Formats: sequence, structure tokens, C-alpha cells
Amino acid sequence: MLNMNFEQRVVIPTHEQEWEPSPMAGVERKKLERESAESGRATSIVRYAPNSTFSAHQHPAGEEIFVLDGVFSDEHGDYPAGTYFRNPPGTSHSPHSVPGCTLLVKLCQFAPGDTAQFQINTNTAQWLPGHGGLHVMPLHNFEHEHVALVKWPAGEVFKPHRHFGGEEIFVLSGCFCDEFGRYPAGTWLRSPHMSQHTPFVEEETVIWVKTGHLPVGY
Repeated sequence: MLNMNFEQRVVIPTHEQEWEPSPMAGVERKKLERESAESGRATSIVRYAPNSTFSAHQHPAGEEIFVLDGVFSDEHGDYPAGTYFRNPPGTSHSPHSVPGCTLLVKLCQFAPGDTAQFQINTNTAQWLPGHGGLHVMPLHNFEHEHVALVKWPAGEVFKPHRHFGGEEIFVLSGCFCDEFGRYPAGTWLRSPHMSQHTPFVEEETVIWVKTGHLPVGY
């Protein structure tokens, strides 16, 4: 197991990690959290080399992906950098990439009853006004779970707050900060249920963020 204690705060600068081979040639990964070797809950950064393919597979407990760069494809379409999509339990596909791509991938983390399958191209989706100077792009909401992109203008400071059901962040650009440290682009953070911080930025920063999805029974 890797980082499966949800009471612990985890910070991983993925740009400092080494790539590891996956079971498929041409596909590598950086492991962030993992329940077991090749099954169960997992969060990873995955890289497809140009013209690489992954064998057809099912998603018995769901798959959630954000395309970080390049173009990810399957028999249903092509998904450029900035695409967010969800494949719920029971779906399947045969993925590949012609130019190569890098993905944030989350497996086996769908709540019971969360069956929405969709894709959002965040390059063309609308930003909405958020707290203070923030702009928010909602991606998915189900019960207590919320997924969004958040754009922070330079110099923005957010109010101190707690994370009911935890918070998970991947820094897409800029540098996210709080009283505990600085997290440049490529950093993955996971904060437990009812943790607290006061985030801020010094430069324009965009983050992918998910809240309310971690265990609360500690």
C-alpha cells in the first residue's frame, strides 16, 4: 500500500519523482496513492509515449482522468490537454495516444450511485466568479464530493477554512501556497477530513481540486 492512511497529510512534488514502467510497453507512471499492486484505489500520473496503446479494459469501480498535456484517445474520441472526464463503474475502453500525453488518473474512487459519464474540455468551458478574486470552473458534483478548477489571481489570499471530507489538489500552473509550504506546478496534495489551512498565491495559479470525498469516520 502507498499513502492509504487518510488521516495523514500528503504532499508529493511529482516533478521530482522517477517514472516507473506499467504493465504496458510505452506507458509509465508516478504513483501517488495505491491500495495494491495492480488493483483497487489508485491515484497516479500516467505518461503515454507517442503511438503507445493500452489494452482494452473495464472500469469495475470507475476511472477519473484529467489530461495534463498531449492528446489522449480511445475508440470514443480524442481528448486534448485540459480535458476532464469520468468513466463510471461498468464502462470500458481501449486507450491510446498518437502524439503522447500525460494524465492525472484516479481509479476505484466513485461513490455508490455516481454513474455520470461525460467529458469537459476546460479550454472552452466557462469560468464562474468565486470568493474574492477567484474564478471557479465546476467539473463534477455528487453528494459531498465536488471537483473543480480554481484560478487564483496574483496576490490572492483565501480565508482560513476546514476541509470536511478532506481536500485533494493538483497544481496545474503557478505556485500554490499556505502556511505549511509552497507547492509549484506538478505538486499533488491530500489533506485529511477537518484539516485546516490559509491558502494564498503570489503569482497567477490554477489548481485542480476535489473536496468532500475522503473518509470522515476517524
